[in-house]
Amino acid sequence: MKLTKVQVRLFRNILDSTEVLINDHVTCLVGKNESGKTAFLHALYSLNPARQNVSISVPGQYPAWREKKDRQKGMDLDTIRPIRVVFELDSEDLKVIEDKFGKGVIKSDSITIEREYSGKEWFTFDFNEAKAISNLIKKLDIPSINKDKFKNLETFEDLIKTVKSLKNSDTENGEAVNLVTKIEKEVSNLLGGDDIRQALQNEVSTRVPKFFYYSVYSTLPARVKIKQLLNTDESKLSDDELTALSLLRQAATDEEYLLNPDYERRKRELENVANAITLDVLKYWTQNPELRVQIDISQENIKNAQGKIESVLDELKIRMWDERHWLSLPFDEHSTGFRWFFSFLAAFSQYEFAETPVIILLDEPALGLHARAQKDFLKFIDERLAPKHQVIHTTHSPFMIQPDKLERVRLVEDKGRDDGASVSQEFLSTDPDTLFPLQGALGYDLAQHLLIAPHNLIVEGTSDFTYLSVISDHLKSIDRIYLDDRWSIIPVGGADLIPTFVALLGIHLDVTVLIDSRKSGNQRLLQLAKEGSLSGKRIIPVGEVIARKLADIEDIFTVSDYLNLYNRAFGRSISLDQLTGTDKIISRISRYEGVESFDHGRPADELLRHRDEILPNLSGDTLMRFEKLFERINMTLPID
Repeated sequence: MKLTKVQVRLFRNILDSTEVLINDHVTCLVGKNESGKTAFLHALYSLNPARQNVSISVPGQYPAWREKKDRQKGMDLDTIRPIRVVFELDSEDLKVIEDKFGKGVIKSDSITIEREYSGKEWFTFDFNEAKAISNLIKKLDIPSINKDKFKNLETFEDLIKTVKSLKNSDTENGEAVNLVTKIEKEVSNLLGGDDIRQALQNEVSTRVPKFFYYSVYSTLPARVKIKQLLNTDESKLSDDELTALSLLRQAATDEEYLLNPDYERRKRELENVANAITLDVLKYWTQNPELRVQIDISQENIKNAQGKIESVLDELKIRMWDERHWLSLPFDEHSTGFRWFFSFLAAFSQYEFAETPVIILLDEPALGLHARAQKDFLKFIDERLAPKHQVIHTTHSPFMIQPDKLERVRLVEDKGRDDGASVSQEFLSTDPDTLFPLQGALGYDLAQHLLIAPHNLIVEGTSDFTYLSVISDHLKSIDRIYLDDRWSIIPVGGADLIPTFVALLGIHLDVTVLIDSRKSGNQRLLQLAKEGSLSGKRIIPVGEVIARKLADIEDIFTVSDYLNLYNRAFGRSISLDQLTGTDKIISRISRYEGVESFDHGRPADELLRHRDEILPNLSGDTLMRFEKLFERINMTLPID
């Protein structure tokens, strides 16, 4: 199953998040402290938690400023459903259902699950009861004399009535009695005493992924009482104790290793576990590759009256050895970042290969890591976690945001008691603190490109960046001409800023400039070319590619293709024959709409967010034009 949508309401500071779309692989919730990011994760976690120390209740999670007032209104708060999710069934889910109920019983591949504060769950899905009956009847060898009686039955209640009538009318007919017995047995096997909806729900519920929540409070403690930990009910353990329990459980069976009186055997096994996790960490840890986790055990044997060992009381101690400095320190006195990373892998190890799928919820992950180490952790998410598990993480760090994957980002903003926290994928927030991590991520990415990229393609704005990168990736995937991978695309924020940018930095960088073809405004660039700051061959007007004097990047698309992007982005239905003129497509649309201009970024954002739907439907002319543009740009690369 894949999580596709989440809605949280009346949970802590969230009154109604509205429906939030979840990315197939990674979703990033961005917002400042106390904005509602953790509340969103906790609500989701409460639906089907992987750990058992989680509870949900009105006193614990219902918005405090609303509780008394809503009770006075006569509302039964226990029946409020604070979490609603939509899952998409995959082929394996459908196969399990079809193997039992036959094909065509589930009418849709999506299922909605809600949970009340009381703990009661609600499943909503479309099914065809008549098809389930038809599938069951086809499995049975029904004599032709009775076949008509089992046609066109709509409900299992109808089927039972038919069976009863057959039983009553043919009590002396052995063949009929056998048929009745067979049908009753099949119905019992199929439904198990429930109705068809409940039977389907029972089957589906076993396939629902569990949610694994991890935060800074889940970090391993430096000391662990082994026997006490193993003998305590999991629901009574704290998050850090549960992480320790996950570490211990990697050491084979509890009795064979962890409670074995042989000290050496236990110590060796736990060291093997620590070494395995450390090696995993070091694959993605570039800060200090010479850190090692060490495990030691203090031991006390208690003897009974006969002199035999009755139990072993021992304490597991975790230390970190730094080979670089030849220094060992207790686990909780060393690098916060390494401890967090190691602890996460220890905690997650329990679920990584479990039969029940797991969705990972990371609350402010890698917060204690250096900026470069945060980048390492993003790589870890993409390479290690996301291929097998959906990941939803929160952050307010610009280094935990990938500028080339902004479709993953959802902004979280607390708008006060009247509106509560909101979660949106539209970057329209007026709160500068909410937007700051995104701005910081983009600024850092730009700075990195300027400092290290050997080949820079300067464009006017972010829409140019989006069109070039998205369509180049698409053309590359279908083995056509694309933008050379050596290019670093840099949007500078507007046509008027390009000359200043080139004048300041162009002389130090390998730069090609893509500009809109304009009646005026490019003279400063041409002057820079004359002065030797930029080669004239490396100034590429868009119109040169499509043989037009006036053209914008949008004119590389055919009119029909760009109009489709515009209509999708703005919820319009303008047709091609409603536009007049042969000038630039942006001018034609503005003229039809009666406006001076419109937000050029929204159609580009639409392409970025829905590329899988849009790219396969682009016309051949559009793709050939982009190929011609990429070929022209690639020609300006120096020959190796």
